[in-house]
Amino acid sequence: MSLSRIQNSLISKRQTLLFLVSILAVFGTVTELLAGIWDATSHLMREPELFWTTQHMFVYAGVGMVACSAILGSVLIVSNSKNKILNKKLKIVLIGAILQITAGYADLISHDIFGIDGVVSISHLVLESGLFLSALGGFLVISQIRNQSARKIIPFAIMSVLLSAAWIVFNLTLLFGAVVLCVPVYEMFSSGCAVL
Repeated sequence: MSLSRIQNSLISKRQTLLFLVSILAVFGTVTELLAGIWDATSHLMREPELFWTTQHMFVYAGVGMVACSAILGSVLIVSNSKNKILNKKLKIVLIGAILQITAGYADLISHDIFGIDGVVSISHLVLESGLFLSALGGFLVISQIRNQSARKIIPFAIMSVLLSAAWIVFNLTLLFGAVVLCVPVYEMFSSGCAVL
């Protein structure tokens, strides 16, 4: 096998891995956003607020997808130390995944201690920050891939970045305008706007 064939094969595999990293990061965040909306809807319906709900399992399935993306991204970082720009993009996904996994564990502890949690909690804000970073990293990685399949995913990547940023803005608005804004929101969320 010639050297050029080996190089082309490695480049092709690297592009495939990059595509897989971005797909998992983007669709993991989309899964989390949709499950978060589902969780908010269950608050509207006054369903019991526990950690081990179906909605939370879908949120953490999205976190799992992002974590798999970060693991693959880490392999690419280690094997591709020359491309500093790509490595920075992959590190954004990695940091987002670490934040989400850490926040997920903190959310579990919060539910165990307090039972219910409010719309705005420290664990939720950390999770949402990780969600935003994962979405942003996924978008940055996918925008670097030069194939048609990747181009079809870019609208989902943009949507995940915008919606995850909007989610953070919404919660920060509740945090800083707690009394005035929480009164109308209280009706939507049975646990209120408590900030833990």
